[in-house]
Amino acid sequence: MALYAIAFVAFALDLARRSSEATQLADARAGVRRTTTAASVGGGGTAVLEAAPPAPPLIVSAKRTAARVGVGITIAGFVLHLGADVLRGVAAARVPWANMYEFSMTGTLIMVGLFLLALTRVDLRFLGSIMTGLVLVLLGIATIGFKVPVSPLPPALQSYWLVIHVFVAILGTGFFTLSGAVSAVQLVQSRRERALAAGRPATRLRLLATFPDTNRLENIAYRIAVVGFILWTFTLIAGAIWANHAWGRYWGWDTKEVWTFIIWVIYAGYLHARATRGWRGDGSGWLNLIGYAAVLFNFGVVNVFFHGLHAYSGLSS
Repeated sequence: MALYAIAFVAFALDLARRSSEATQLADARAGVRRTTTAASVGGGGTAVLEAAPPAPPLIVSAKRTAARVGVGITIAGFVLHLGADVLRGVAAARVPWANMYEFSMTGTLIMVGLFLLALTRVDLRFLGSIMTGLVLVLLGIATIGFKVPVSPLPPALQSYWLVIHVFVAILGTGFFTLSGAVSAVQLVQSRRERALAAGRPATRLRLLATFPDTNRLENIAYRIAVVGFILWTFTLIAGAIWANHAWGRYWGWDTKEVWTFIIWVIYAGYLHARATRGWRGDGSGWLNLIGYAAVLFNFGVVNVFFHGLHAYSGLSS
């Protein structure tokens, strides 16, 4: 957690640097506009306007020293995190995701791993503070509220489906987390772009000028959510098969089963609306975030406060 905290600070410093760059570029553009206007009023006419220098383009610094440091520290944190997760599994003599504490450890590990993997394809370093901050919060909650000693598995969990079903669910949750983070940035970027299109100064969060535009962010979020949805579909099917093995029925309207299905329906609606109905922009982003809110509710509320056949939080009632 200490390494993730340092990485969070490094990514925050990168955001501060982005804000400074955007402010300097905005001031430079404003200076060019003032010079051009003054020259026109002074009687220089067309000749002066033609000689006026163009507004400087938005050039994002390629160095990004703080971001590179943040990525490096995040990798170091991921390695230690992986070691802790493996050691928990060795101590338990099973896969380390049989209760809320272990699920949190493995889930946050997957989130960080997917973020680092995505960085090899797309520059998402601007999400560094969001991802490391979320992981810190979840690990803190797990350490304070969910930590339990190693214990044997309940009879219903003593199955190879524990490895398959739960791991795929964790992997799907990781993809939904990354997609939701991109959609959150998309919504803020959309608000800024609307202000600029209306001719209003977008002085707040000028660092967004160094981020991808709304369409690019939306496409990234959608593509990541597609993978998460495929994994969640498998989770739903595998859960039904496991339920039949454990309890002799595929579906029983248990609270956990219902919320897994609700999450599936929300993301199915999001993907369908965007792919076939052309529902894009803020509506798409909000629906994606509603889906992720359902994921968080399923993890933090259903698993802890609702009792049923899936009450495997490991916490005392």
